[in-house]
Amino acid sequence: MKPKPDIVLIGAGIMSATLAVFLKELMPDISITIFERLHKAAEESSDAWNNAGTGHSAFCELNYTTEKEDGSIDISKAIKIASQFETSKQFWSYLVQQKYIAANFINHVPHISFVWGDDNVAFLKKRHQALTQNKLFAGMQFTEDTSELKEWMPLVMQDRDETENCAATKMDIGTDVNFGALTDMIVAYLQTLPDVTLYLNHEVRDLEKTADGKWEVTVKNLEQDDKIKMQADFVFIGAGGGALPLLEISDIKEAEGYGGFPISGQWLKCTNENVIKQHAVKVYGKASVGSPPMSVPHLDTRIIKGKKELLFGPFAGFSTKFLKNGSYFDLPKSIEWHNMVPMLSAGWHNIPLTKYLIQQVTQSDHDRMDALRAYYPSAKKEDWELVIAGQRVQVIKKDEKEGGILEFGTELVCSADGSLAALLGASPGASTAVSAMLNVIKNCFPEDFNSAHWQSKLKEMIPTFGKSWEEYDLLCQEIREWTSDVLKLDANDKQ
Repeated sequence: MKPKPDIVLIGAGIMSATLAVFLKELMPDISITIFERLHKAAEESSDAWNNAGTGHSAFCELNYTTEKEDGSIDISKAIKIASQFETSKQFWSYLVQQKYIAANFINHVPHISFVWGDDNVAFLKKRHQALTQNKLFAGMQFTEDTSELKEWMPLVMQDRDETENCAATKMDIGTDVNFGALTDMIVAYLQTLPDVTLYLNHEVRDLEKTADGKWEVTVKNLEQDDKIKMQADFVFIGAGGGALPLLEISDIKEAEGYGGFPISGQWLKCTNENVIKQHAVKVYGKASVGSPPMSVPHLDTRIIKGKKELLFGPFAGFSTKFLKNGSYFDLPKSIEWHNMVPMLSAGWHNIPLTKYLIQQVTQSDHDRMDALRAYYPSAKKEDWELVIAGQRVQVIKKDEKEGGILEFGTELVCSADGSLAALLGASPGASTAVSAMLNVIKNCFPEDFNSAHWQSKLKEMIPTFGKSWEEYDLLCQEIREWTSDVLKLDANDKQ
């Protein structure tokens, strides 16, 4: 094992894999060491069964477009997420063109938002009108017509009360992404490069800043039950739910006040091939009051290992584990003096979330089937089985007014000197990994980031990089056609 790698990446998921490729493209001579505590890369948050797999582009996720007090729709978050996903597609297209990876991790699956009830229909109509003013959402269709709804999503409309006021929007360019498969391919490519080493079954136990400004990383080999120490100039913590405990042991000032609230998930998985064949879209509804974004209900076509699957959920639960393969002591061990007040305050201000989780944890099989039948009225219990999904840790951070707030997005925490960065949080997560890792590079390598060489290379990898919004707006259709062609998103035979 090399004693002094330039860079240590903790966690072998989509975030670390993306960052590693960026850094090796920008600095080919650097040495990168990746530590993963499990026996395989991408086994936690990036795994296909632990991840919604939706190419999160705000096409169908209603929680990204909130209704303001004056009745107008705030689409700013939707625009940001949609543009970030376009950035991801550009980077992935570059990797495919360079033959670093294949395009078999992403598939064309239309995205639909579906609602019922007069108020919800009115909201969806206003949302559609607001979004379609922006070129990122060009082509979004809206309908209240029952015959058209049946054509879009036959399972959802099967045996539904036709007197019920329903509406849907549809984006034909939606995608389904297997982030586990994508990560596996990137990691496999990285391992062909000089000075990139992946250590599986290795768990980082300590991070300590040395007198000369390096990070001393203490790692336990879980197979041989021994520890080693090494030094690195830069450390990235991309360990999903496990990032918060590692950030805490780094003792950087910027980590103070951060806490985490773990939420587990479950899916209903369809086992009837005849039913699966009848559904070829992702149908997202409105979240329950107080529920986290990861719990927005969806009847979801997935393509996993070349096979079409149908899932409904996710159903939220509570566990004190920060990782699916974590410890029940993760939550209690994460509570320290610096984050106690923010965590208590966040809990007090999120009573609806607590009530929601209690309701979810106490759900019976009958309750889950009732939830499914709201989206698929003809669903039969014998056609579905309950499977365990991933574990997410919602970020809690200090707030001057509230004491502490629950943050449902992703949060980048960097040390003042840029020698350490950690990514916390969940949604929209993997879909915006490329933009998140660009932020890591910008914050932690500022001089290099602004150099002519790096700017040129980043524009080669991401054609819209550095463009103003006006320029991006003009290029949007052209860029989409390019990425669709490279990623084979018009090729229906991939499904």
